[in-house]
Amino acid sequence: MIHVAILIVSDKSYQGSRGDQTGPALTKVLSPHASVSPVQIIPDEFEMIKAALIELSDRGEYDIIFTSGGTGLSPRDVTPEATLAVVERLAPGIPEAMRAASLEITPRAMLSRAISGVRGKTLIVNLPGSPKGALENLQIFLPTMLHAVETLRGDAHECAPLS
Repeated sequence: MIHVAILIVSDKSYQGSRGDQTGPALTKVLSPHASVSPVQIIPDEFEMIKAALIELSDRGEYDIIFTSGGTGLSPRDVTPEATLAVVERLAPGIPEAMRAASLEITPRAMLSRAISGVRGKTLIVNLPGSPKGALENLQIFLPTMLHAVETLRGDAHECAPLS
């Protein structure tokens, strides 16, 4: 079983002025593939994002932490920087694939600053904040999610298919 945490980064959702729709949408799509912990909502604050990512990954309970929000160009969008501050190794192919696929849908995908990386044995993947964008990007990663987790756990040793 894959264990997933979802961290919503949104000032408005944290303050209660806008309900979170992304967390429930991600949970619904992920549930057939993983055990999803309750969604956490935090504001766009670098230190709070960093602390939440450290706390969640260092628990050793989660294979993947999906963040949603804070990946754009606005001055308060600091999720990639907070993620960079906690990961030990980058996994650039994940956001590269998400951006490439998203560009087929909208030219605004090129504005994404999302990153992905590993802390300990936990993969952290930044997703967009909108439910539509988050789900589209998640769909790009889902076919590789199990192999990524198996590799992190040390259960997969061959990445190339045998012919």
